[in-house]
Amino acid sequence: QVQLVESGGGSVQPGGSLRLSCAASETIFRFNLMGWYRQAPGKERELVARINSGGYTNYADSVKGRFTISRDSAKNTVDLQMNSLKTEDTAVYYCNVERFTRANYWGQGTQVTVSS
Repeated sequence: QVQLVESGGGSVQPGGSLRLSCAASETIFRFNLMGWYRQAPGKERELVARINSGGYTNYADSVKGRFTISRDSAKNTVDLQMNSLKTEDTAVYYCNVERFTRANYWGQGTQVTVSS
């Protein structure tokens, strides 16, 4: 079982920045995919960004150019740098990892609120 601990959520004004971090309980070299999803009230959970073991990244169209996903093998973390935040970015953000065995794990979620 993989434990994922998210941090960095909070409240920010439109145009501001936040950095989310997700710490895994084991080496990230066991993961084929690491990513961030979000779920806004009344909406389905959606992919925000993910990165694979080769470092390839993909982003939701709505966040391209504003968000950057990265991973740190020394810290066993996957981070999401969020710039130029908009009110529509308000959601609970979830960390997700997938092992090469296809086993899939979720973090507990962290709230991001963008409001003036």
